[in-house]
Amino acid sequence: MSENKQLIEYSHFLKQIKAQIQTSQVKAVIAVNSHLLYMYWTIGKHILLGQQQQGWGAKVIDNLSKDLKSEFPDQTGFSTRNLKYMRKFAAEYPEDVLLQIISQTDKKEGNTIVQAPLAQLEELFMQAPLARISWYHHVTLMDKVRDPDERIWYIQQTIENGWSRNVLLIQIETDLYNRQVQTKKITNFKSTLPARQSDLAEQMMKDPYIFDFVTIGEKVHERNIEDQLCNHITKFLLELGQGFSFIGRQYHLSVGDQDYYIDLLFYHIKLRCYVVVELKTGAFIPEYLGKLNFYINAVNNSLKTEQDNPTLGILLCKSKNEVIAEYALGGINRPIGIADYELSKIVPEELKSTLPTIEDLEKELEDI
Repeated sequence: MSENKQLIEYSHFLKQIKAQIQTSQVKAVIAVNSHLLYMYWTIGKHILLGQQQQGWGAKVIDNLSKDLKSEFPDQTGFSTRNLKYMRKFAAEYPEDVLLQIISQTDKKEGNTIVQAPLAQLEELFMQAPLARISWYHHVTLMDKVRDPDERIWYIQQTIENGWSRNVLLIQIETDLYNRQVQTKKITNFKSTLPARQSDLAEQMMKDPYIFDFVTIGEKVHERNIEDQLCNHITKFLLELGQGFSFIGRQYHLSVGDQDYYIDLLFYHIKLRCYVVVELKTGAFIPEYLGKLNFYINAVNNSLKTEQDNPTLGILLCKSKNEVIAEYALGGINRPIGIADYELSKIVPEELKSTLPTIEDLEKELEDI
């Protein structure tokens, strides 16, 4: 065997070994996290039972914290504050709720589950969505989200999208659940797309979108502007959601020997289609849909391949009348969604005039 062939085969072998090690490391981290969460849940359950059945007072948590720290000096996580969170964790997810969550998840994934004996609870806990996010995610959810269904939704989205605790916090503070799940969406996806793709497209839409960017004053250093531009891009793509790949701003198309320019063009990985985004600084008017429909047709004819699904259009306006928007969508055979956007929910009213405009945002995308 030649030396070059040996090197090539060894390189391939090394690549396989590295991939195996990385996969095992990820599984080990997940397993360690799951066992830690189950331990915390069990400790919390014992505290609850002691207080409910033995009449222990709140002082027991202080004593337990002191004794555990003394017994396990090298292990963190046994502060009084954390033990209180463990008790809350067990109270929020008693056995019947755990089994219900596991059952719902299995049904969603096409599996069948029967009521399991409590002896199998640890094994089932490891399979539940609860065990697949960090303790710090759980603490954030216990602090910020009261509704059980909403909390489970955030857990599932965290797993699916790989959100860090900070990103989860941003999504909660901008009320993503209500904007993406509870709000009525103005689209024609169900009548223009196959069932599976229309469901995914509906889930992708939000209303309103929140472009909550930092302010840029008149007296600002170039380095500061550069930093803020990068932050804007990150937040903009985060707000659009997972799967959006940016293709271009003022994307050029030639139709009938004339030049046209799309505000923002994306490709959505999950939906496997192009997404045309048009931004309007004012309220919705029906005429906007004609232009967006034209752009969708142009993208379908010039960019879309046989492997791509039909191109989607998203029209973002400062505001809209829902009745007018629904009437305007009637009869249009290309998939389009209409949503509002908000430039700020947090910045004080007197500072809003210094926020970047939609045109500023487009310019940032182009420069980056």
